[in-house]
Amino acid sequence: MKIVVIDDDRLVALSLKTILENTGKIEIAAIGTSGEEGIALYEEHHPDVLLMDIRMQGMSGLEAGEKILAKDKDAKILYLTTFSDDEYIVKAFRLGAKGYILKQDFNGIEPALAAVMNGQRVFGDTVMDRLPELMSEKKEPDYSKYGLTDKEWDIIKLIAKGLSNKEIAAEMYLGEGTVRNYLSQILEKLSLRDRTQVAVFYYNL
Repeated sequence: MKIVVIDDDRLVALSLKTILENTGKIEIAAIGTSGEEGIALYEEHHPDVLLMDIRMQGMSGLEAGEKILAKDKDAKILYLTTFSDDEYIVKAFRLGAKGYILKQDFNGIEPALAAVMNGQRVFGDTVMDRLPELMSEKKEPDYSKYGLTDKEWDIIKLIAKGLSNKEIAAEMYLGEGTVRNYLSQILEKLSLRDRTQVAVFYYNL
C-alpha cells in the first residue's frame, strides 16, 4: 500500500512514516507539510491513500482535498487530526473523504488505512457516534424526484443511522424480508451498490 503523509508538524509526519513503514505493509512515497504540498504530491505519486491533516498553515487539508477530488473523484483521502470539530466532520464527509480519524486513536490508523484501501469509508467511533446527530439538522430534501416512496425514504433514513435490516423491521413493524425487498428497490432506483452507499447518498443530499 503506497501512502503520502501530509502534516504541518514535520516531526509528526516523520513519526507516522516510521511507525507505518514498520508494519511492513505500507510504503510512504512522500511526506509534506501543507495543503499545497498535498495536492502536488498526490499528483506526483498517485498514492493508494492520502493521509492528511486538516488544520494547517495556508491551505487547509479540507481545501486541498476538495481540489484533489475535483480532478480525481476516485482519490482516497483519509483525514487524521487532533480536532473533533463538528464543522470539520460534516465538511470532510460531504466533500467525499474516505475517512476522518483522530490522532489520539493511534492504534486505529493502520487498520483505517487498510479499510480505506479496500473501498470502505472510515469515521472513527467518536465521529460515527456523532455523525447522525450532526447531519440530522439538514432540511428534508425533495426525495420524490428520485422516484422514492415515503416508506422507502423512511428506510433510507434508518439505514443512514446505522440500523440493520432486523432493527429497521422492528422500528417500522415490517418483516425482515419486506425490508430486504424495499432495500433492493431503493438500490435499483438510485443505481447504488450497497447500504453504505445509501447512507452516503442520504448525507450528501
